[in-house]
Amino acid sequence: MPVKWGIMSSARITRLFIAGARQAADVELFAVASRDRERAERYAAENGFERAHAGYDALLADPDVEVVYIPLPNSLHVEWSVRALEAGKHVLCEKPLSRHPSEVERAFDVADREGRLLMEAFMYRHNPQTRRVTELVGEGAIGRLRMIRGTFSFFAGDPTNVRLSSALDGGALMDVGCYCVSGARLLAGEPERVSAEQALGGDGVDVTFAGTMGFAGDVIAHFDAGLALPSRDELEVIGESGSLFLDDPWHCRATVIELRRDDRVERIELERVDSYMLEAENMSSAIRGEAEPLLGREDALGQARAIEALYAAADNGTVVSLARY
Repeated sequence: MPVKWGIMSSARITRLFIAGARQAADVELFAVASRDRERAERYAAENGFERAHAGYDALLADPDVEVVYIPLPNSLHVEWSVRALEAGKHVLCEKPLSRHPSEVERAFDVADREGRLLMEAFMYRHNPQTRRVTELVGEGAIGRLRMIRGTFSFFAGDPTNVRLSSALDGGALMDVGCYCVSGARLLAGEPERVSAEQALGGDGVDVTFAGTMGFAGDVIAHFDAGLALPSRDELEVIGESGSLFLDDPWHCRATVIELRRDDRVERIELERVDSYMLEAENMSSAIRGEAEPLLGREDALGQARAIEALYAAADNGTVVSLARY
């Protein structure tokens, strides 16, 4: 029986998830909630939802909804994740779950107490391209791993964009830089120390952010992210005998890995698969007890620790050790 999903927003941000989830096995897009009843009903009709709810609490009170997807502004992630878990729902919450490790711990403690699943929605982690990169590094295709370089940026020109709001936990690191952090952590483990620089805009958020992370084994990761830069997204993984280059590491729409070594470039082309579809399938299978959730407490906690340390480094102009986290 398909898992019945509820969507906690009728905003445009949900469109990519809905398009992917509609293709997924064992997923039923069942209910949607908006603060405005007319908007919820219109959205439900346009997207094939059986039920529309006026308000998020009404969605959580629906006894037939099993899991809730939360794409709300960053500052609301933990609050509504906790409320959904306490209402007996499983939760897939958009990244980043929080920039504060204590809040991540709180949310997962509630999930454990309520016997429900909570997963942070880094959709690219579910894509075969990401899995293949980790396999190539593990197989020694580029020799000993030494350096990682990531970029992710776009231009947020609308001053009302929630990403430019400090009250809503906006900023370049939170919105797009978190992918670069996640990718480096996936390949190198948890960072031991970080340093960073930022430039502020909006109402005081970072609109450009550059960070350096040091890992065990002398692995160094550099990344930059921006809300005031052209559209860019790349990942380069560099070893002692070669490198891997991905021109589309986060959206995973053009799934090609370039293996560069010995002055030759080998193109490793993978089948294009919708990351959101895979994410929804993994969550539904985990709810039915047929799979393990790909991402859990430890990954979300490591992500929050790194983000908190990076902001501290940028704010104070210091190298921050993660030993205290």
